Amino acid sequence: MKEAVHIGAHPSSRPDLQQLMHEVALGDQEAFAAVYDAVAGSVLGVVRAVLRDQAQSEEVAQDVLVEVWRTAPRYRPERGTALNWILTLAHRRAVDRVRSVEAAAARDTKAALLERTPAYDQVTEQVETRLEQEQVRRCLRTLTELQRQAVTLAYYRGLTYRQVAEALALPLGTVKTRLRDGLIRLRDCLGVTA
Repeated sequence: MKEAVHIGAHPSSRPDLQQLMHEVALGDQEAFAAVYDAVAGSVLGVVRAVLRDQAQSEEVAQDVLVEVWRTAPRYRPERGTALNWILTLAHRRAVDRVRSVEAAAARDTKAALLERTPAYDQVTEQVETRLEQEQVRRCLRTLTELQRQAVTLAYYRGLTYRQVAEALALPLGTVKTRLRDGLIRLRDCLGVTA
C-alpha cells in the first residue's frame, strides 16, 4: 500500500481553523494568534493579487485580520471553510480599497477641472454681449440722423455736451434736446425701464 504524499506541513500539524474560529468568536486571543499565523500569508497573497502595491496590501491585510477578530462570531461553518470565509473577506476588502482609490482619484480630477473652469461661461457671455450690441445698433438706426450723431459722439467717443455742439456746429440747447430725445427712444427700443 502506498503512503499519501503531502507537500508542506504534515496534515496533523495543521490547525483546525473551524475550531479556532469558534474559540476566537468567544474572545480567545491565543486562538486568534493561531488563526493569524495560519492565514496571514494567504490573506496577504489574495490582497496583493488585487492591489499590486506592497504597502497598501500589507495595510489591507492587517485590516482584514482585525476584521476577522471583530467579526468571528459571524462565521458560519455550514456555509464554508474558515479559510474561504477569511479569504473572501480579504478579497472584498481589497476590491473596496481599489474602488475607494479610484473614487478619490475621480474626485480629485473633478476638483481640478472645477478649479480651472471659469466662474462664468465665456462663450455664453460673448454671445450675450454680441446680441446686446446688435440690439443697440438696431435701436440706433431708429433715431434721426442728428440724434444718432449726438448719441454716438457723447457715449461712444466720450465728448461733453459742449464738445458735441461744437463738432456738429449746433447750439448747446439743441444738442441737449436731441441727446435727451435720442436716449428716450433708445431706452424704449431696448426695453429698459426707468
